[in-house]
Amino acid sequence: MNTKITIAYDGLDYSGSQKQPSKTSVEDALEAAFQRLNVQAKIILSGRTDAGVHATGQVFNTVLPEHLHDLKKLQKLLNHQLPLSIRVKKAEHVNDDFHARFSAKKRVYRYFITQEELTAFNARYITHVKTVDEAKIKEAITCFIGEHDFEYFHKQGSDKTNFIKHIYQAKFYKHKNLYVFKFTANSYLRSQIRLMVGFLIQISLGKRTIKELQLQLKKEKRSFKTPINGNGLYLAKVIY
Repeated sequence: MNTKITIAYDGLDYSGSQKQPSKTSVEDALEAAFQRLNVQAKIILSGRTDAGVHATGQVFNTVLPEHLHDLKKLQKLLNHQLPLSIRVKKAEHVNDDFHARFSAKKRVYRYFITQEELTAFNARYITHVKTVDEAKIKEAITCFIGEHDFEYFHKQGSDKTNFIKHIYQAKFYKHKNLYVFKFTANSYLRSQIRLMVGFLIQISLGKRTIKELQLQLKKEKRSFKTPINGNGLYLAKVIY
């Protein structure tokens, strides 16, 4: 019984979404919860999130035994077994050929920043930026839209060889006291969004220019290579 499950999690409690040697991942926590239900579940995630990165709409699929056919009961059972930093939002039956990663068409990420001082209750989830030039960021962020070779926007040392990604949407807007970067793409390279956001903030602060961003996108000159921290980043939605 192939089952698609949508989850949210606080990424700061984990080394990332996928298993890593001698570290605790979201996948480890999910497997442990199923084991406590006497189920050996193979978890297929829609994609990887790095250490410290959150999710409000991560998706995985797994094949479950027939006795777990009641999906509302399954959701309650899993949430009872999982740590509070991981919550099951939805469970649904899907066709046997559904694959959380390979069936996905688009992935939506959001990154949150604020000019207000952080508190003990939001410091894990938002990045503080002293000044924000909305006009500069709104102009610069459009450079990412379309198909590009993002080799200069990924964490060096990863095992990727294909750096071509298609950004369908790149937006920057304000919501109450938060500023939001929103990206929709087919997929992403490791640390790609954190490098993109970091570059845009450098432009906002007057430390980099749109011309430098364009040159880095064209792989003519790499002028920025430090990802912004992950605590403001969320995998918001996976589109199938």
